[in-house]
Amino acid sequence: MTAAAVAVPNGGVLVASANAQLRERLLSKLGPRSGPVHIASGGAEAFAKLDHGQWQMLILDRQLPDLNAEELVDLTNRLYPGVQVLVVDSSSDDMKGAAGWRSSREGQAGSVNSQPTQLRYLEHETGVSPKRDESLPGMIGEAEPMRDVYRMVRLVARRNTTVLVTGPSGSGKELVARAIHRLSARATSSFSVLNCAAIPETLIESELFGYARGAFTGAAQTYAGRILAAQGGTLFLDEIGELPLNAQSKLLRFLEHKEVQRLGSAETSKVDVRVVAATNRDLVELVKSKQFRDDLFFRLCAFPINLSPLAERREDIPKLVAYFLEQIGGQRRLRLDFAAEQMLEAYAWPGNVRELQQVLERAAILAEDQPLILPEHLIFSFPRNANGAGKVA
Repeated sequence: MTAAAVAVPNGGVLVASANAQLRERLLSKLGPRSGPVHIASGGAEAFAKLDHGQWQMLILDRQLPDLNAEELVDLTNRLYPGVQVLVVDSSSDDMKGAAGWRSSREGQAGSVNSQPTQLRYLEHETGVSPKRDESLPGMIGEAEPMRDVYRMVRLVARRNTTVLVTGPSGSGKELVARAIHRLSARATSSFSVLNCAAIPETLIESELFGYARGAFTGAAQTYAGRILAAQGGTLFLDEIGELPLNAQSKLLRFLEHKEVQRLGSAETSKVDVRVVAATNRDLVELVKSKQFRDDLFFRLCAFPINLSPLAERREDIPKLVAYFLEQIGGQRRLRLDFAAEQMLEAYAWPGNVRELQQVLERAAILAEDQPLILPEHLIFSFPRNANGAGKVA
């Protein structure tokens, strides 16, 4: 079949490639019958757009500048099963003899021939390697939402792409950030943490960017700041939704130019820092209400990872309980009474994994020297309803 006859279903088509020539050729082949066509310059941008639109097809350059194309195909098939995936290879000179494959979900292989470019679309089995969804360092859970998180972390860890981790309080966002750092080439360098909600608004800028000696009253010596402290490593910005607007513009400039300027100094310093941000707030709503800059949001959201609440992955509760009891009990070898176990599994866990850990720590104290934890030892953070499940008033 000819290039003009490429079958594309109605709906949006996303073309992801850093190769402008390839993008233009694909756009000319798709034509008006393909529906709206959008461009992404890399894998991270494509993944972010997949999460914020309705797409029928993803055409992916095998030679992505930031992510591994095969792993991105696996992830797209897993998280967006309605999106057809087509992969092409732009590595050949002038793209002659370029090869690609269509997602096996299509079930059939086809061929497209054009001059001077020849694109051969080959069927490709996109199985998920078991190693990609194994638990990450410091994280427990085998539920499907967690396996998706593990795959996404491994996909992005080796890159320098900015990551935004979202999810409710207590779901383990910092653990995800630390796992990204540990699996990256920056693992031997610093992992610097700044909780944006814990720093007064008047101090947040100096804490991030540092200050020169004498920059303000009390600045007795030069302070490097958290960004410079993370040089060569990873900066984790927790509760990024609480960052004041005046600091947001300066953070955006850092992300765009990779340079910092201390308060009270005219000099700028180039830095090599990977940023991972996290929030439990809806940044889209904050953007709409003008509390968060839209340009900063899109810069941070280059690769989003969302953590599900514990209530949506209840099958992980026994594994988490066993892990925490081993950590808390030590030689006591703590275990749950059957009724206590049922109470834990029925509770809604509005405080998520952190609340589960706290409940078990309290229970271990109340059980005194006994290894068996009984229902009366369980004190929940929120009242339970008639079914025993926790609820937030």
